[in-house]
Amino acid sequence: RDLHKEYRRQRQMCIRDRNMSEEEKNNFENDKTDHETDSSTENDIQTELENDFAKNLFPLIHEYKQKLSTCEDKLQRALADYQNLEKRNQTEIQQRVLQKTNQLMLNFIGIYEDFVRAKTALTNDEVNSEGLDAIIKNMEMLLSENNIKPIDAIGETFDPRLHEAVSTVEDDSLDEGTITKEVAKGYISFQEAIRPSKVIVSKKK
Repeated sequence: RDLHKEYRRQRQMCIRDRNMSEEEKNNFENDKTDHETDSSTENDIQTELENDFAKNLFPLIHEYKQKLSTCEDKLQRALADYQNLEKRNQTEIQQRVLQKTNQLMLNFIGIYEDFVRAKTALTNDEVNSEGLDAIIKNMEMLLSENNIKPIDAIGETFDPRLHEAVSTVEDDSLDEGTITKEVAKGYISFQEAIRPSKVIVSKKK
């Protein structure tokens, strides 16, 4: 009888354990299904958020592209302005340097002409002027190196950019405005007169 009772007790426990296992199994499957459902819902939400973000991102990218294009245009204009300013400054500097150089050369020309007049006076007095000849030659080389050249005058047509008329002379044999005499020699620097020639010009009667 005791054995029979123990057998029944053990059998009930097995049944109970089996039932609990089935229940746990069902709970596990339900939890798994719920988890998969939750995961699917989360994925759907994530996808929707990503789509919304992309929709908002495209207009933002377009806006920044326009801003970038505007900045590039302003930068190119600023660079062009700077280059123009740099060129203008360089031109102004070159002009100032040329003006200073021309002023210096004008003073030098005055000294050069004094040496030429001294040589002429010595030659007229039949005095040896070989020492002056070498000096004058070196001075003429210096003028040439600085692109200083004498202006052609006699026989040329009067040009107010190069010549200064100090007097006129009537002469029907010459064209109107022909230079007949040079009173003082003029000089040019890079095709610009730094000292015009003083001349006498012909005119018709």
